[in-house]
Amino acid sequence: MRAGEGRTRQRGISFIGLLFVVVVLGCVGVVAAQLVPTLIEYQAIMKAAERAKAGTTVPEVRSLFDRGQAIDDFTAISGKDLEVQKVGDKVVVSFAYEKQIHLVGPAWLLMKYSGRTD
Repeated sequence: MRAGEGRTRQRGISFIGLLFVVVVLGCVGVVAAQLVPTLIEYQAIMKAAERAKAGTTVPEVRSLFDRGQAIDDFTAISGKDLEVQKVGDKVVVSFAYEKQIHLVGPAWLLMKYSGRTD
């Protein structure tokens, strides 16, 4: 019997492998921490648009949206950025906007949001 034949090989992650995994998870965590507020803002905008569709005229819809903006405290868009249409007997409010998140150096993450009430 040669030396080391009867032993099983150790398995697991090395220190360098563990360090690599921690760095990757850290980078993903930093991006996620910057992304989550934009998703929360989108939900607030969608909620304000849903409330605004109760208006009957375009100025009234925009005014209702601006009141929702003051309550939910978002800054990405305002009432003047809305597209208001009348489809049948319903008012449909739609919007679109972009958010940029700086990653590192010249790298940016561009998020394009759009929504429509039905």
